[in-house]
Amino acid sequence: MEHPIMFLAVLAEMFGESAGEFVHHYPHLVYAWLIMIILIVLARLATAKISLVPSGLQNFFEYVVESLEGLLVTIMGEGGRRFFPFLGTIFLFVLCCNLQGLIPGSFAPTSNLNTTASLAVLIFLMTHIVGISNHGFRYIKHFMGPMLVLAPLMFIIEVISHLSRLISLSLRLFGNVMGEDLVILILFALAGAYFVPLPMMFLGLLTGFLQAFIITLLAMIYISDAMHEAH
Repeated sequence: MEHPIMFLAVLAEMFGESAGEFVHHYPHLVYAWLIMIILIVLARLATAKISLVPSGLQNFFEYVVESLEGLLVTIMGEGGRRFFPFLGTIFLFVLCCNLQGLIPGSFAPTSNLNTTASLAVLIFLMTHIVGISNHGFRYIKHFMGPMLVLAPLMFIIEVISHLSRLISLSLRLFGNVMGEDLVILILFALAGAYFVPLPMMFLGLLTGFLQAFIITLLAMIYISDAMHEAH
């Protein structure tokens, strides 16, 4: 699902028909790259001149970092601070991707299942890398349950449960963002001249933030669970 006219596709066509076709076929990649470039540029501008009395972009990013870090420490404890770059990047990336879909002529990369599945795989791999690095072979206890006699059954259940996280993380974000963008497009097509889509777009601002918060919160919980000893 995409907007009828994507501004990056129009720009790309100036460099050749093949470039325009690439944007039309892989808008989730191109617009994800755009988000990454924007975030890198904004981070560079915010840290170009660090001041003891923050203002402008520095003030905004400090507020975002402090809020996310406070939530992370509350959920994961002090040991979770080392995962802040990973989790903070996921939050900002997903948030910007979600909100980008509200811009006419743009595209939300998170409305494509490939993007959300990639994020889910990253979180899944990080979770188990942390578990193995923290506990070594003893990490297998997380899958065995509280009683040895039930270990074979619990192992199967836990493996299915962990694999289902991939589906859950992927489809939750993808379904919400795609559905929201589709409704906005329909409203624009039916009554765009009468500002009918505006209430839905304002709601999209809230849900875009909420979905970014949820996937980051779930990532914190999963990684925190892998960090601690199984009981």
